[in-house]
Amino acid sequence: MTDTISRPGKIIAIHLSYTSRADQRGRRPAAPSYFFKPASSVGVSGGTVERPAGTELLAFEGEIALVIGTPARRVRLEDAWEHVGWVTASNDLGLYDLRANDKGSNVRSKGGDGYTPLGPQLIDARTVDPAELRVRAWVNGDLRQDDTTAGLLFPLPQLVADLSQHFTLEPGDVILTGTPAGSSVIVPGDVVEIEVDAPQAPGAPSSGRLVTTVTQGEIPFDPDLGSLPAVDDLQRTEAWGSAEAAGLPAPDRPSSRHDAPRSGIAPERAEGLSPALRAKLLEAPTAGLSAQLRKRGHHACFVDGVSANLAGAKIVGTAKTLRFVPFREDLFAGHGGGYNAQKRAFDAVEEGEVIVIEARGDASTGTLGDILALRARTRGAAGVVTDGGVRDFDAVAEIGLPVFSQGAHPSVLGRRHVPWEVDVTIACGGAAVQPGDIIVGDGDGVIVIPPSLAEEVADAALAQEAEDAWIAAQVEAGHSVDGLFPLNAAWRARYEAAQDGGER
Repeated sequence: MTDTISRPGKIIAIHLSYTSRADQRGRRPAAPSYFFKPASSVGVSGGTVERPAGTELLAFEGEIALVIGTPARRVRLEDAWEHVGWVTASNDLGLYDLRANDKGSNVRSKGGDGYTPLGPQLIDARTVDPAELRVRAWVNGDLRQDDTTAGLLFPLPQLVADLSQHFTLEPGDVILTGTPAGSSVIVPGDVVEIEVDAPQAPGAPSSGRLVTTVTQGEIPFDPDLGSLPAVDDLQRTEAWGSAEAAGLPAPDRPSSRHDAPRSGIAPERAEGLSPALRAKLLEAPTAGLSAQLRKRGHHACFVDGVSANLAGAKIVGTAKTLRFVPFREDLFAGHGGGYNAQKRAFDAVEEGEVIVIEARGDASTGTLGDILALRARTRGAAGVVTDGGVRDFDAVAEIGLPVFSQGAHPSVLGRRHVPWEVDVTIACGGAAVQPGDIIVGDGDGVIVIPPSLAEEVADAALAQEAEDAWIAAQVEAGHSVDGLFPLNAAWRARYEAAQDGGER
């Protein structure tokens, strides 16, 4: 590239310009709107771009870049293209974590070092028709964007003429002409390639592929200096390109997440699990609790097929749910990477919650490992229940987080599962689990208790435990179990008398 492109005087970018992107966003602007990017954001092919520490939504945008060849000031539409010297590829990278802070100016979200790689080759603008250019983008070799300037809301010459009404476009200035649908989130290790070409022009001139590799930053933003990164579901949806790609419910699709806060706390447990009730449930065994549930007509309360990674472990907490769906290549491409549902669940679990994972009973792959277990323990999670496997099994045990699973398996994510969604009703080990359900697990297994029954069954289970302890003492003293277990009328009278301080 020439020196003027490596250090342009101005970089002007347009917000929305392709019909495919505008339709994706649900709005079509009547006129183009713009923002500036600093010259220090320019990068070159083969370079790297950093995703800052503490952020999740770095997105690529393949674009056609126009490089001004001769000064343009108040030029007519029909003369505007004459002032464009070259055409090349660009990647208008943006960090959605910072987008809301600057209200459309994109100063911080789009202005990072290396956030405007250009090149690698220049196409002579005189040799191409601006209405017949094409832009394509690949991530790790997969084609993600493919559109032409026939799909523009505003023709390229119009952008040059419009901007020249307001200030002089000088040689070397760069205009980023917008991105089509297909822009999405990229993560450290991803390799993005952008190419602009004119397939219908003589010789099919091309910019070549502009290659950028994503790296992970280590230095967080200073909270004492300015606003910090923050994301919500709107930013996730727009960064990923759709609610589905972000692992969120479609706006028109009913979901329990519309009724419950993103924290995973369902309305029926808005007050949480009280310390007193938690203490009762810690004392009551799952065998006794499940017996009381059965007496009340609840026969499907068991999470079958799981056991504890820590001998003698007992977990009590409210459920935070995570659902995996069966592996499929295209679904994993959109949901498996980045800040996926699995990571969001472990990052957002609250103190005293149990992460419950639907893995469809598939023990042939891991559903969490030591890093996620460490994150859950640091967040104060009460434990994890999964009807799948656990990788890094020994390391997870050393961390001390109680995990009930089908056992160890060394595989990584992407063998059998796609992390799909959080805070929804799931099936785990044959049991239906809703966010906010009460989970109790011990050596006998794991059960699910509806919050509305928890106090009642806990009291009843503890009462039964006291009765069983008295019966055990009688058996140990030499009495036959006939009539004693369960108590007949005579033995019941003796038991009640003992509770009142009489016969023992």
